[in-house]
Amino acid sequence: MADPRKRSYKIAVAFYLLVIVCMIAICIKVFSLKLVAGDDYDKKITENLKEKIKPAIRGNILARDGRTLACSFPQYRIRMDPCADGLTDEVFDAEIGELSRCLADFFKDHDATYYRNKISMARHKRNDRNLALGRPITYTELQKVREFPIFKRGRNRGGFMTEESNTRKMPFGYLAGRTIGTLQGGTGNVGIELTYNKELQGKNGTYCTRRITAAAVDEEIIAPEDGKDVLTTIDIDIQDVAENALMQQLKKYEADHGVAILMEVKTGAVRAIVNLEKTSDGRFLERYNYAIGEASEPGSTFKLATVMAMLEDGKIKDVDNDTINIFQGEFRIHDQVMRDSHVEPNPIVSISKAFQVSSNIAFSRLAMRYYQDDPQRFIDNLKNLGLCDSLGIELKGEGKTNIKNYSKDGKNGWSGTSLPWMSIGYEVQITPLHLLTLYNAVANGGTMMRPMFVEGIMDHGEIVERKRPVVLRNSIASRRTIETVKKMLESVVQVGTAKNISGTKGYAIAGKTGTAQIASKGQYSGKHLASFAGYFPAESPMYSCIVSVSGPNNVYYGNIVAGSVVKAIADRVYSAEFRKGNITQKKQEQIAGVYPYSKGGRIKDIKTVFSKLNLSHNVDVTSAWVSTSAQENSIKISSRHVVDGMMPDVKGMGASDAVSLLESKGLKVQITGFGKVVSQSIPHGERYIKGSTVLLELRNG
Repeated sequence: MADPRKRSYKIAVAFYLLVIVCMIAICIKVFSLKLVAGDDYDKKITENLKEKIKPAIRGNILARDGRTLACSFPQYRIRMDPCADGLTDEVFDAEIGELSRCLADFFKDHDATYYRNKISMARHKRNDRNLALGRPITYTELQKVREFPIFKRGRNRGGFMTEESNTRKMPFGYLAGRTIGTLQGGTGNVGIELTYNKELQGKNGTYCTRRITAAAVDEEIIAPEDGKDVLTTIDIDIQDVAENALMQQLKKYEADHGVAILMEVKTGAVRAIVNLEKTSDGRFLERYNYAIGEASEPGSTFKLATVMAMLEDGKIKDVDNDTINIFQGEFRIHDQVMRDSHVEPNPIVSISKAFQVSSNIAFSRLAMRYYQDDPQRFIDNLKNLGLCDSLGIELKGEGKTNIKNYSKDGKNGWSGTSLPWMSIGYEVQITPLHLLTLYNAVANGGTMMRPMFVEGIMDHGEIVERKRPVVLRNSIASRRTIETVKKMLESVVQVGTAKNISGTKGYAIAGKTGTAQIASKGQYSGKHLASFAGYFPAESPMYSCIVSVSGPNNVYYGNIVAGSVVKAIADRVYSAEFRKGNITQKKQEQIAGVYPYSKGGRIKDIKTVFSKLNLSHNVDVTSAWVSTSAQENSIKISSRHVVDGMMPDVKGMGASDAVSLLESKGLKVQITGFGKVVSQSIPHGERYIKGSTVLLELRNG
């Protein structure tokens, strides 16, 4: 029988020999890693443990009612580690062909051979463990890609990785786009995006990737702090109306660019601001904020400032009885001829009449009569109205008003004709927003408000910082002056140059037209600036508005080109305020002299509404879907025939009814804009395949 002690000894020796062999093997492996692959190993460890940026989600820019004007949503870049520890050769060889075909079919940028060679080469050379594939994709697309061969095995056994980032979208297209702003490199470039970049961008976090056995795990170090939301003053509905009304005029008169601004009188809140510029391909886009940045010669809209300066100085005592000779529409001043566009049969007119017909001769002669010996006094009176004050708005790029001082030696461009020409809006530069601020102050009883574009900063739906209206000047003029010019502005629309927009029932507009030649390189180019500035309702002002159109062709008078846009905006805004109950009248009067506009839809719903509002309409229609049109004394209801298998006509319907009808026919619907349907991608009457997608464009108006 063997000695037990010898047997134990042999076992111990064998165990120690095994330990020694293992230690030698470990040392060899460490030596190999350090000397043979040490640099790559150290680099891999360093990269894994290195802190990486985890970007914060940029805050949203919101309209005044909370609807989103600009938002960030995640997008994903597909990446692959072809050398993932858990990805075996057997799996790779068996599934790489199918994966390549899936990638080629999904991205449609390269064929399957390209993807197979790219991934196989990276696996063979082991030189790229973070291989980028295809374009950035959405979250919905990501769910599809996750199910591709190899990828569905996950990160460690299939090498599937994603890199998340955020992209900026504007759900309402480029509505107020230049004011909202853009991003460059993830940072605000212009507009609200730039001004409130700090609040919007939040604070980035950090993370690192650690390897636990064969698995790679992302470990958050500092959590990102998402950006706050910015609540603007923009009213989407008003903005849409203003943009469409201005767009139509720019196209009609083939103009270079145009501006429309609507401001709330009491607060200075800008409810709409439009900047449209004609591009080389004939489209109109927002590329520069002319409303706040372009200081130009305003023309006759500046005559309001001239009258106020003279009233405050006591030069004009009674606008209805003080008179001036405007001759026969032509008057020579030194070596230049001043002309009026309208010749009055009686050349002796009151100051009020001269303002109504926008006589250039009248106001240039008044300026010379009272200030020829002391031009600086007239200039100082203009500046006392706040015209040269900085508005101090939140947005960058505010243009400066330029009203030059009197210079005896003419070094600053002063000449013998400067005084009369300044009185009618030439040889001065002012931005549309600054000029509107003056008109808004008149509407506000003399109190000048700072134009405001942001109402507050929000965090998780709660306002954490509210922006308050700011008074720039408590009073720009005496009460007597304000009341006098308000009556003059009303008369311009009632009986003067803007009487073409006076036909609105229920309320009155007050304002002033302007038509100015545009200077280019020191000379007048032959192009004109047509404008209208004013407010409404005249008797109790709620909103002020300015529209200016630069370079219209054929017709360039302010009352026609710009005034009609103001009227279109005012009619819609006044009607909306009436419906909200913000305006009360003893008897409701119809806007524009016809029954109110109604969208098409279900006959049952429409008849219920008309019955509640006591609106006359025909009752001889029995079809389920109808269209409507406003008549002088009633609303006409017409049948809207729907044939199975043929595309219904949904133009004129609201979004809810249009979607309901189309989805009941087995169609998928995508919508852009808001208001009523103005176009549909599948024409009415065309046969369609169930499951097809139809694009609907909605627009107010």
